[in-house]
Amino acid sequence: MELTEAVDLADSRTFAAGVPHDYFTFLRRHDPVHWQEEPAGPGFWAVTRYEDCVAVNRDYEHFSSFRRGSLPFELPDDVVEQHRLMMVNMDPPLHTRYRRLVNKGFTPRMVSQLEETIHSVTDEIIDGVCEKGEAEFVTEVSSRLPLIVIAELLGVPAEDRDRMFDWSNRMVGYEDPEFGLTEEDAANASLELYAYAAQLFAEKRVGSHEDLMTVLANIELDGEQLTELELELFFLMLTIAGNETTRNLVSGAMLAFFEFPDQWERLRADRSLLPSAVEEMLRFVSPVMNFRRTVTAPFELNGRKLAEDDKVIFFHSSANRDETVFADPMRFDVGRSPNPHMAFGGGGPHFCLGANLARMEIRVIFDHLLDRLPDLRPNGPADRLQSQFINGVKHLPVAFTPSAPLGRV
Repeated sequence: MELTEAVDLADSRTFAAGVPHDYFTFLRRHDPVHWQEEPAGPGFWAVTRYEDCVAVNRDYEHFSSFRRGSLPFELPDDVVEQHRLMMVNMDPPLHTRYRRLVNKGFTPRMVSQLEETIHSVTDEIIDGVCEKGEAEFVTEVSSRLPLIVIAELLGVPAEDRDRMFDWSNRMVGYEDPEFGLTEEDAANASLELYAYAAQLFAEKRVGSHEDLMTVLANIELDGEQLTELELELFFLMLTIAGNETTRNLVSGAMLAFFEFPDQWERLRADRSLLPSAVEEMLRFVSPVMNFRRTVTAPFELNGRKLAEDDKVIFFHSSANRDETVFADPMRFDVGRSPNPHMAFGGGGPHFCLGANLARMEIRVIFDHLLDRLPDLRPNGPADRLQSQFINGVKHLPVAFTPSAPLGRV
């Protein structure tokens, strides 16, 4: 590949046909800290090698989440100011204080309590499609489990869950022309979600509940509690992080199995591979393609001189295909080991809070699909989300041999 074939990493249309892995391979080899012009922003350094991505993610002293947030988009100053109250956009020591509070609601006990629910919900989802012999995998299967689980975790009543799905789609999908949304639509979705969260927390402070948001609304550590705005922003973060990422991971992993059908059969034959298969799905799909940081002081990274306030975007989707770390990185291998992917951030203070919950959801849904819809196959072309941030699938038609719901087996 010649440099004249460069693609625009600032343009969401670049990712509409798939992650530009060929270009990332070129950058890792020839220009690993690459300057990308940005018509609607200041331009940014695109970091593509695994070692550099991990370093940027962990080094909060030189690469700040707080200054301009962690999303790749440009946001107005007043929105940035508000987003700084969200954990993903904090730096230590404030991030450490916030995480200590929030960790009280993400204990292994609370996560493990959801496993039975995840199993039963997965069977209900498959029951809803198994007699038809075909389904739209995204809307009828992969989107439903994380939505129900995160709603269960947050204590959202069943009748309000479709509203959560709508808010999440409007906030994440506005770049895609199919949805006909604008940035104003995304902002309005955020406001609606804040208002809903405020109402929900008011009920939880006076009622008797055992969900995560009740714990967070009432928890106290060293005399501190989360403020109402902090709680609302955490609700927003979990609505997106707990729904969009897992949904797109499951959809993207199903596409990977269609591309590598031998790996589906391998997993069907040896279910002990499920834990390593989950890690490989996370590496191969990388549902969150990147995060942003802002340089806090002059710094040299892989030979490039970065100035204070420079925008840096490090690409998980490139790091997770780095040929110096992963053997045959373009191959989907359910038995891959070791697999030090950075789909959850590559360690450091920003390691994903819900990693264990996401792993459980992925493991359970594929275990059930392998048992109940063993001959899943594509039934039409996949349609991808146009986004420079989320590696998403909007539509994925599938077919399989019809079977009876569990209740009638």
